[in-house]
Amino acid sequence: MQRVRIVTFNIAHGRGLNPIQGITSAEKLRRNLRKIADLLTRLDADVVALQEIDQRSRWAGNFDQLDYLSQHTGMPYSVFGVHNRREGLINLAYGNGILSRHPIIASETVSFGQRQVGEKGFIFAEVDLHGMRVPLVNLHLHYRSRMHRFRQLEQLLDFLRAKRQAHGGEWPVLPIVCGDFNTPGGASDVTAALKRHLQDLAPYTLHPRRGRTFPSPLPARLLDFVFMPPRAREPSCRVVRAMLSDHRPVLVDFELS
Repeated sequence: MQRVRIVTFNIAHGRGLNPIQGITSAEKLRRNLRKIADLLTRLDADVVALQEIDQRSRWAGNFDQLDYLSQHTGMPYSVFGVHNRREGLINLAYGNGILSRHPIIASETVSFGQRQVGEKGFIFAEVDLHGMRVPLVNLHLHYRSRMHRFRQLEQLLDFLRAKRQAHGGEWPVLPIVCGDFNTPGGASDVTAALKRHLQDLAPYTLHPRRGRTFPSPLPARLLDFVFMPPRAREPSCRVVRAMLSDHRPVLVDFELS
């Protein structure tokens, strides 16, 4: 068995703890992203799932943040899932991203809607982890509306059902699902609902079981999760103490059988 480490981290467009988007200089954004890269290097992750990362946005320095992090972490494989795109004077292109030390064999980006700003979505990627093709979902859900989150959950489940049917009704390897769920794990909201659906497939575990990730200076809520399938043996998880975004990263180690 091989030991694998996954990190999920909402980086808030690289602006750090600045609560207002668009007033942070490009140089300050780069400086904060270099700190994020240093943190990811120290964490020595195999795969990093990032939310709120910009491909080329005027309000975030107009440069490719995923490429910048790839250069400064030495993680050679990446995929960008742009969920928001606007041309013109105030151009925007941002969404989710994945960085990896291992080859990314295939990926698909799904946006939940067509809005130019504030749209959420997910990336479905397949990563070659020590010779095993492991599916990974990097997900970002609506931050305010429970109704929207449940609609988005249905879109994710429809996508996963179609993927399973393409394999004859069975997953060769069950997917890891992680990201910013924008809701605690309470029984009445979408995190618990997703766990019930995944456990219909197999005995998934939800991480972290305790701790808080938001807001990062004095965290009061746990919003960032990783769902691990049973093939991920002996998972251990921790919330990383870092104040480089309004969220704290979540790290999970596991043995891949």
